[in-house]
Amino acid sequence: MSAPEALAAELDAILAAAQAERRLPSVSAAAVRDGEVLWSRALGLADAERGETATPQHAYRIGSITKTFTAVCVMQLRDAGLVELDAPLSEYVPEAAAGPTVRQALAHLSGLQREPAGDIWETLRPPSREELLASLPEVEHVLAAGERWHYSNLAFALLGELVARLRQASFREVLQERVLAPLGLARTSFEPSAPAARGYLVDPYSDAVWPEPDVAMSDSTAALGQLWSTAADLCAWGDFLAAGRDGVLARRTLDEMTRVQTMVDHEGWTLAWGLGIELYRRGNRLFAGHGGAMPGFLAGLAIDRRERTGAAVLASASTNARAEELALDLACAALDALPREPAEWRPDGGPPAEVEPLLGRWWSEGSELVFSYREGRLRAELVGGPPGRSLSWLAPDGPDRYRVVEGREQGELLRVVRDEHGEVVKLYFATYPMTREPRTFG
Repeated sequence: MSAPEALAAELDAILAAAQAERRLPSVSAAAVRDGEVLWSRALGLADAERGETATPQHAYRIGSITKTFTAVCVMQLRDAGLVELDAPLSEYVPEAAAGPTVRQALAHLSGLQREPAGDIWETLRPPSREELLASLPEVEHVLAAGERWHYSNLAFALLGELVARLRQASFREVLQERVLAPLGLARTSFEPSAPAARGYLVDPYSDAVWPEPDVAMSDSTAALGQLWSTAADLCAWGDFLAAGRDGVLARRTLDEMTRVQTMVDHEGWTLAWGLGIELYRRGNRLFAGHGGAMPGFLAGLAIDRRERTGAAVLASASTNARAEELALDLACAALDALPREPAEWRPDGGPPAEVEPLLGRWWSEGSELVFSYREGRLRAELVGGPPGRSLSWLAPDGPDRYRVVEGREQGELLRVVRDEHGEVVKLYFATYPMTREPRTFG
């Protein structure tokens, strides 16, 4: 799949403007739709000293986007019944202080201090596993667990430790075996493989650049920000976050990971957090992804899961270049240019016999619901309900019982009442009685 010529030109222009205005030594970006890269481009010098031109094949450090991989490893353990999200993190890593749960650690609600103990970003020497665990009694709880969002690299170091202990292997081995290899992410790795970009600090007062040192995360901290990748590999990862993959993680688990756990900006929110996943709002669109930063590198990934359309951006700069914002700009341009055509409607064989008497209008006092059978599923629509929150999709849950599996009142039960002749006379939806005509309560 290739982007239409007009869209490719627009994406080229967006990237070129960002590279020039934000003074990025090099930048590589790609856009994805339905699992296929539809556009990619690289600009600038991947190695300024050698004059090496950047290409889409160059790998870049992706920093904290690594946390999305860590979160997937944790959720694999949860789905295997080895981890309870609402259990204390200390149940799996006893050296950690009691209090924060696994869920809170994933959502940056643990209240733990931002970084592991020590002066990592001055010494550029992350702690060894032994040093990290020995330092935990000194760690500050800067907020009460669950009080509010507070980003914590330390929390993800501990989640990496949880994964390693429960899998009885190093975090690197687990990620390679259970995520990277099954998904075919051959250019995503813990160490750079050629060709790889060099990271730079851009002088704020001139056009000079200075090479940044390579900060290698230790085994104890790899889970928070060690990975390297290409824009194409990140697009494949973004598509996985949208659609899931059998044998790695199911779509329903990714749906859970991308539900809002906490909002960063509460009024008219634009940034929120799921379980290890950043959530961005642009107008009426919701994107999942993450940003990343390491000395000399910036990265951003944004995917509209409903549309399976998104973008990845990688840059070789220690500046405030807003890689996540650029990824969102590219993704929105692709979505604007590629509206989905409505799926062709075709008739089917109609509803099952036991469902047919449920269809039509029902009332619960003054509220009207319309039951219909669409796409092989029972559906209930609250007439005049809030946009986006009026539909319930139900699945059979025993004789004359249906459970809401998606949408409004998810998890609630619809119970069918029949008379002595087997005729449907009443419904109970989330315990509310429903009749064919409006009636008062009681």
